[in-house]
Amino acid sequence: MLTFLAIIITAIFVNNIVFAQFLGICPFIGVSKNLDSAVGMGAAVTFVMAIATAVTWVLQHLLLEPLGLAYIQTILFILVIAVVVQMLEIVIRKISPALYASLGVFLPLITTNCAVLGVAIIVAQQSMDFVTSIVYAVATALGFLLALVIFAGIRTQLAMTDVPRPMRGVPIALIVAGMLAMAFMGFAGIKL
Repeated sequence: MLTFLAIIITAIFVNNIVFAQFLGICPFIGVSKNLDSAVGMGAAVTFVMAIATAVTWVLQHLLLEPLGLAYIQTILFILVIAVVVQMLEIVIRKISPALYASLGVFLPLITTNCAVLGVAIIVAQQSMDFVTSIVYAVATALGFLLALVIFAGIRTQLAMTDVPRPMRGVPIALIVAGMLAMAFMGFAGIKL
């Protein structure tokens, strides 16, 4: 249990997928303009990351490694993520049209989120067992959600602040993201 707690704290704070590993930057910048979008994207990424990691773990251990096909890992993982997102989109559209409408463009954007692929590859490279890989994937996705929510709050405040004209928009957002990354580096000193 202590190992899982260490994995969760490390994935969320110390090795945050956005601030420490610099994965998922495009949706981080693009979707963090308001809090509702950030929470919607974070929730959708959490679900997709957990499912995609489970499926890719099974494929890695039952297909790629036994058959010596590890060289097609990235291509297969990209296909799995695309299929999972498409299936999720179909199921949500049938079961809950209201949820589908609220997620809107978030679901297709997850297909191109490199954080989802990055987690699947990290799990494969570190040879985690199935339960540990799912815990890691969910904790990493929660770290992504935390980064989005924090950044959405800051960007909401920045919209009301008098920022010099050349720095408005993406330039100030990137500067603030860099400051957040440095702030999250402070968690690296935590000993678990």
